[in-house]
Amino acid sequence: MSTPADAPAQPATPDLQLELVSNPIYLCAVREMMNLSARRLGFTDAHASQIALAVDEALVNVMKHGYERRLDGRIWLRMTPHHALGALADIEIVIDDRARQVDPGDIKGRDLEDIRPGGLGVHIIREVMDEVRYEKRDGGGMRLTMVKRPNSTAGANSNITPTNTNCSLCRDDHARP
Repeated sequence: MSTPADAPAQPATPDLQLELVSNPIYLCAVREMMNLSARRLGFTDAHASQIALAVDEALVNVMKHGYERRLDGRIWLRMTPHHALGALADIEIVIDDRARQVDPGDIKGRDLEDIRPGGLGVHIIREVMDEVRYEKRDGGGMRLTMVKRPNSTAGANSNITPTNTNCSLCRDDHARP
């Protein structure tokens, strides 16, 4: 994994770091990695699926809106589990990019009454994660920090879970041979 001069600063040592290009072909692998990692850390299947879905939606938003579907943008993902009293307290996932900056206050999901395909990524992320924070990065790009706790009730009253392996950016199944 490269560490170019413009790579994000590392505030704490994460258990998992991944650098990828903004190509949707890698979304399936990241979803699977996040789902399996969350399960191994002790999250329920439902919570692990929600974590994977939130990461997928966040990456799609970076690829689609930040990098405007360019395939060569850099994205950095870090996952850090935090423990307290010998048990998992939460998992923190940070996604950094060097894409187009937007005012964090302008990042909103569309009105749920507006029924049409797409445009629900921000709503889904906020619904299934316990904490969600968007920030502009010094020098360009954005940072999304998401936190999920194992005893979380976030997303408990929703039916938001992944239903297929299709890429949410282009609706193709990149997992097939």
